[in-house]
Amino acid sequence: MAVEVKELLEAGVHFGHLTRKWDPNMAPYVYMERNGIHIINLYKTAAKIDEAGAALAKIAASGRKILFVATKKQAKDVVAEKAGGINMPYITERWPGGMLTNFVTIRKAVKKMASIDRMKKDGTFMTLSKKERLQVDRLRAKLEKNLGSISDMTRLPGALFVVDIKREHIAIKEAQKLNIPIFAMVDTNSDPRQVDYVIPANDDASKSIDKILTYVSSAIAGGLAERKAEKEATAAAKADAAKPKAEAKKAVAANEEE
Repeated sequence: MAVEVKELLEAGVHFGHLTRKWDPNMAPYVYMERNGIHIINLYKTAAKIDEAGAALAKIAASGRKILFVATKKQAKDVVAEKAGGINMPYITERWPGGMLTNFVTIRKAVKKMASIDRMKKDGTFMTLSKKERLQVDRLRAKLEKNLGSISDMTRLPGALFVVDIKREHIAIKEAQKLNIPIFAMVDTNSDPRQVDYVIPANDDASKSIDKILTYVSSAIAGGLAERKAEKEATAAAKADAAKPKAEAKKAVAANEEE
């Protein structure tokens, strides 16, 4: 999916923060100042989207998950829709401390959720008292809200995609500790040095977030399609290789019968 600068402009991706709130390390991505607001250079944004997209496609093609993180109101629904559409995990509620650095504990909580579901299926749930059922239901709802979208993530993600690195600083720190690559939309008030793949963009407007995530999710979908095609080609090659053996066995069996 080609990145169109005109589309980025229409989505308001170029609007940065007030000049007095800027981080000087974002200077290379700032085009100009207008009415006390920094304007982001969209040609650089487009180039960075291409760069990030290619790297994310490779990670997806390798079979690893990309964890999306966005807990701000403007980004929640967009991230849930885009990440969910390509079957990638996402966090849109409060970041669970130790989500990455204490992943074993998080997995235990996810397993607890699965065990409650099993209880409901096998009828064990109905043997509990009314009060106990209410408590279990509340626990399940809480776990679902915070961890439901990562229930299929059985190991640490191959990368993090973050909207607003200032807000998600805990997630950034955990990923840095574990050397997990960080991709992010970075506004003019943030330090791009914290991120491996910077996409300079307005991270406050839902239209801007939607536009960037449309490109990103499309790139990941391409990586997933490549992985699927490779798997199918491997399976077909194995089937073709097995055919002569099967035919030889049939011929041997036929000769023995004669």
